[in-house]
Amino acid sequence: MSEFEHGHPFDPAYGRTLDELLDIPAPAPQDGFDAYWQDRLDGCRILGVSYTSVGGLRLGGWLVLPSQGAAEHGFVIGHGYGGRQEPGADVPLPLPRSAAILPCVRGMGSRSRRPGIPGEAAGHVLHGIESRGTYVIGDCVADLWCAALALLELVPELRAGSGPASEGMPGGGARLRYVGESFGGGLGALALPRDDRFDTGQSTVPTFGNHPSRVTLPCVGSGEAVRAYREEHPEVMDVLTYFDAATAASRIGVPMMVAPALFDPAVPPPGQFAVYHALPEPCELHVLRAGHFEYVGEGADTAALAEARRGFFATG
Repeated sequence: MSEFEHGHPFDPAYGRTLDELLDIPAPAPQDGFDAYWQDRLDGCRILGVSYTSVGGLRLGGWLVLPSQGAAEHGFVIGHGYGGRQEPGADVPLPLPRSAAILPCVRGMGSRSRRPGIPGEAAGHVLHGIESRGTYVIGDCVADLWCAALALLELVPELRAGSGPASEGMPGGGARLRYVGESFGGGLGALALPRDDRFDTGQSTVPTFGNHPSRVTLPCVGSGEAVRAYREEHPEVMDVLTYFDAATAASRIGVPMMVAPALFDPAVPPPGQFAVYHALPEPCELHVLRAGHFEYVGEGADTAALAEARRGFFATG
């Protein structure tokens, strides 16, 4: 009983002694608890943006800026083969006080559809595949390079890098990070070896890995269109060898984190893991149970990947 007289129909001391109250623990935090509150603190502004890529092609996307203050980190964030219709799940960003460009590569998404370039994955992945000089994947990689340049032009404070990681980099010592999933993960592996503005990268369920194996594996993603094309045109392997994400990954010279899946009907896991295995050290592995597939517990796994990505970039 409480020592106080009161008119409440219950005991406001709840029958607990001081010693009992001092033994009451805090509950375990929900997945993503810290990220949620950090995102609420940081906030961001999202603006439509366009930039010029190779061939004079005008492309679109979104620019994400901190709601207050200067940006301390810069990200280029690639999209999957479904295209990017809006910023969506790519915001919030992996680190607070960040700026990012979320480009739509040529032919894809709501802001970069162009006449003559198929907008759906099965047609897009075959566009110009007859030669390495015309294959659309090469132009899409260039679109990412041009997006990085656009980000540095739009957010000039990102040019002011310092220390060994920024020496010799174009853009006045710029330090950018790359994030890509699926199609964007494969493009990132192809782009990063040739662009020293990036000092770290993270790829989730990357495509285009190990083409000799990939063209033998049925799937429901863009790889199925390539597999069927190769059956009629075996000479296409001479082109695909220049666009192998695993081969390119072996030439990446910055820390990477890869999140391949054990089960994936759209991007066969052997190709995903080939990208990881090809990477020089240092690299981190975050294995997913499944990719491109809805399953019980997917939300918790997605939150765990986001937290691992945040930690990777925070220490990179």
